[in-house]
Order: sequence, then C-alpha cells, then structure tokens
Amino acid sequence: MELIDTLQREHILIENVVGSLRTWASAAAAGSAPVTDGKRFMTFFRVYAGSFHHEREESVLFPALVRDAGLPAERGPIAVILDDHRRMAAILDDIETILARNASGEGDVALLAELAKRYSHELWGHIDAENSVLLPESEERLRQNGIRELPCREPDERERDAMRGGQDLVAAYPPMEPDSVRGDGCMMCPAYGPRCGGVEREWWNENEWDEFADHIGAS
Repeated sequence: MELIDTLQREHILIENVVGSLRTWASAAAAGSAPVTDGKRFMTFFRVYAGSFHHEREESVLFPALVRDAGLPAERGPIAVILDDHRRMAAILDDIETILARNASGEGDVALLAELAKRYSHELWGHIDAENSVLLPESEERLRQNGIRELPCREPDERERDAMRGGQDLVAAYPPMEPDSVRGDGCMMCPAYGPRCGGVEREWWNENEWDEFADHIGAS
C-alpha cells in the first residue's frame, strides 16, 4: 500500500533529524552551536513531521482503520499513537518556549538538551511501534476488508521546504546514535500494559484467537 510504504520511508528522515536535534541541543547548551537553529528544527518537526506525516495518519489511515476494518479508536494502538502525537507536540511547545525566552535573553539553554533527549526517546519509541506493529498490521487489516490503497498526497511547497530544511540540518549536525532501549513488537512499546494490551488483545477477533489456539495445539 503506497501510503503505508511512504509513511515508513518518511520515518528515516524523521529519525535522522531527531538525532541531529540531540547533537545541536548539546552543542547549543555548551555554547558551540547557535541557539537560533532551534527554530529550523521546530519548523521541520511542526511542518514535515506534524502537518504532513502525522496529519496523513490521523486524517487518512486511522479513519480507514475505524471505518473499513472496524477497529477501535478510543483504545489500543490508534489511541496510543494519537496520544503520542499530543505528548510529543507538548514537548515541542516547551522547546519553543525556551527558544522564545532565549531570544529575549531569558532562556535556559541547558534545558534544551534535556527536552531534546525526552523528545528523541518519545519519537524513537513511537517510530519503532509504528514500523514494527501499527503500519504492517494496518495494511493487513485493510487488505482483509478489501482496501488495497488509500489516498497518498505529495508534500506541498511549505512541507517540501521543511523536508529540505531537515536534510540540511542532518548535514550540519551529524545525528547521534539512539541512547534509548529500542526494539520491535508490542512488548518493546512503552505503552504496552498500562495504555495498551497489545495488538492481539486490542485488534484480534474471535476467529483469529481460534486459529491461534488451533495452531498452538497442532504444534
């Protein structure tokens, strides 16, 4: 499915830019990088990762899963991803507040590195959950219900500029390697347990559980 394939490809650049954010924030806190570059990072995450990438998940993919595959929006993977989007946006709010204060000589630049770390850990876990569970499971659920393609638009001029800005930032600030525990599957998702029972409990129907039991019994 083109939309899902495209969303997964976009994760590559988003991952690289958040690694660059960490590099920049540490350098800015040490006084060796301009704090003003923070606005360029915010443009990328607000416009490309937010208005372009997250928007197509929220306005195209998730409604199709609810409408065509009969999956719940108020709990399980969809609810977790939407909550992730809100929590990550709130961290960006905090970063932007510091950047605005810094412009008037009042910002706590040292706090940028801590907020960038929080944001990167949230985003890396979010991407792992989408790449290993949400997106492949979504494609299969939609296929089972006769949906083989969903609308997939190109970025507009503003979104394309934000994408190029992200690429420039990656070149300027080599991305740091992830320093959080990462992995595939529901068990590695921070939401597993307290906020989500896993894709099997949340999305499987009785027939799938019966088939699973038969498979286990046969083995």
